[in-house]
Amino acid sequence: MTQAFPHLFQPLQLRHQQLRNRIVFGAHTANMAEQGIPGARHLGYYLERAKGGAAMIVVEPVPVHASAVLTRGNMRHSSDAIIEPLRRITDACHAEGAVMLQQLYHVGQHGDFDNSYSAHWSPSGLPSYHDADGSHAMQESEIKEIIDGFVAAAMRAQQAGFDGVELFGAYNGLIEQFWLPWSNRRDDRWGGSLENRMRFTREIIERTRGRVGEDFIIGLNASVDSGVEIALTIDGLCEVAQWLDHRQLIDYISCGTGGYFNFAELMPTFQFADKLGAPLAEALKKAVTHARVQAESHIRTPENANYVVASGQADMVSIVRGQIADPQLANKARAGQADRVRGCISCNQMCWGRRSRDYWISCLVNPSAGREFEWGGDRFTQADRPRHILVVGGGPAGLEAARVAAECGHHVTLAEAGPRLGGAFRLAGLQPRRTQILELIDWYERELARLGVALRLNTPIDADDVPAFAADAVVVATGSLPDGTGFQRQLPQQAVLPGVDQPNVWSIEDVMGKRAQPGRRVLLIDDTGDWRGGGTAWQLAEQGHQVTIVSGWPLIGYWIQRTAGDGQLRARLSRLGARWITEAVVTQWHGDGAEVRSLLDGHEHRVDADTLVLATTNVAQTALADALRATVGELHVIGDASAARLAVHAIYEARVLARCL
Repeated sequence: MTQAFPHLFQPLQLRHQQLRNRIVFGAHTANMAEQGIPGARHLGYYLERAKGGAAMIVVEPVPVHASAVLTRGNMRHSSDAIIEPLRRITDACHAEGAVMLQQLYHVGQHGDFDNSYSAHWSPSGLPSYHDADGSHAMQESEIKEIIDGFVAAAMRAQQAGFDGVELFGAYNGLIEQFWLPWSNRRDDRWGGSLENRMRFTREIIERTRGRVGEDFIIGLNASVDSGVEIALTIDGLCEVAQWLDHRQLIDYISCGTGGYFNFAELMPTFQFADKLGAPLAEALKKAVTHARVQAESHIRTPENANYVVASGQADMVSIVRGQIADPQLANKARAGQADRVRGCISCNQMCWGRRSRDYWISCLVNPSAGREFEWGGDRFTQADRPRHILVVGGGPAGLEAARVAAECGHHVTLAEAGPRLGGAFRLAGLQPRRTQILELIDWYERELARLGVALRLNTPIDADDVPAFAADAVVVATGSLPDGTGFQRQLPQQAVLPGVDQPNVWSIEDVMGKRAQPGRRVLLIDDTGDWRGGGTAWQLAEQGHQVTIVSGWPLIGYWIQRTAGDGQLRARLSRLGARWITEAVVTQWHGDGAEVRSLLDGHEHRVDADTLVLATTNVAQTALADALRATVGELHVIGDASAARLAVHAIYEARVLARCL
């Protein structure tokens, strides 16, 4: 059989280990340790990706020193207590054929006192870009203490069964801070010349090699902050890589994008192009002769990864969010089933979104992420007694419920009132650069066909229609609708916005569904602070409308902050000429303008506009569920039909329900 991705599935020799393919599940903070000890959640998470075919797994970074602790889910620093729990992970993943590494890190000046209870240690005492604190300029004895910490952590990794370690030199962490003249202003033997600035890295590696021996991989993770004048450039990183490579100190180097100066590129949302890090890897590939080069950053798909390897840009590719979204990505690609890979939609809502709030990470499209130990991974137990399940509504809740019920062996009928699947989720996919949502809906459609789900489009369902299906259980996933009142959270005493009943008032669903006829000047009330308002404003501005956003939140994209996508949104809106008024509410719509009140000082002023668009919280569409409660023996209500929320809630609830039907 012809291999669909011949370059991606060529083995690769990496020091003493041979990787079975070029797909790596790269290091990221899963944040799953409890009291600093990796447990069942960690084990299930990494084991699922090993079973899925990843060639190498780089387990999340362990802090090398008390001052390096960054999150409450970090593993314990300087403690042998983590060795045996980690050994359970490496043994299990080795049995599935994965090479196992552990990342070792210290973020230097960008620490977190709330978790470390330590000053941030750095080369020159510069301010943190993580919080408002300054940092402690290390004495030489403290530099040696940190080096000792790296070496001791590598030795623990070896005792825990890891095949090597990856040193965290990315995102302007401590190792990069020594490389970079901006952050290393020392005038002793640790600063000044390149030789001196490399001394910290060299001593870590040489001392580690002396303790762990030759059969142990030592890799290096690095990154480039584009557009940041003082940050490490690709030319500067190539100089560092050449210096290390000439001395054959590292076995591979991995290059990402962004960092503490430019956080938006660190985990690029859908606003960025695919294969963002590939050109950086290509430059490094030309700079080294001994070390392997790994590409990372927004390389989401097997097609992307195969291209990067085939074109010679990199030897291997780190796909993190793609394998969070679908742990079987590698196996499916190898089997020629790339169309069955459930694609990451680059939303960051549950991976970085949860990590940014210091929780363990998960995934919007794959709620089993982080729950593998409870749910048996991303697989489904066959029902003892297959039944007929009727799912009403083809939005994200209905799609996932139908898919999982069919995976469990049930006979499923999915009835959707409209001509296409996706519901309001499809409208979100029509916003600028959000086509990955449409790709996900297409994936659902293919999976439903593969599983034999009976799909009924253009089929609105009333209570009287349900008995004809003779279903054993009915799942209502009818979604939600705009409430049309113009209610704003920061104006709770006003249940209905005066003037909201005028004909030139539209919901965001009207706009994205092309039912609205907005005038040249659009005033948009953004009460939810997420992509509902922000993405619709972007769409209108791209179409040439003069957009003014009024929001009670202190900034546009307030709830997008957790995904690190809000700054790029505001930048795009600004370039398109949109303007906004924050910490304000609309008190009245006149038909040709609105009264806007400041929440800070109560001042009111008029904003002229031809159209009012409402980005407010919807209301659950409960009519069908209410009508069926007395007549259907087994009735389930999920997603927005239960409470108006986001796609992540709908998919999670559908998965939980369908596993138990």
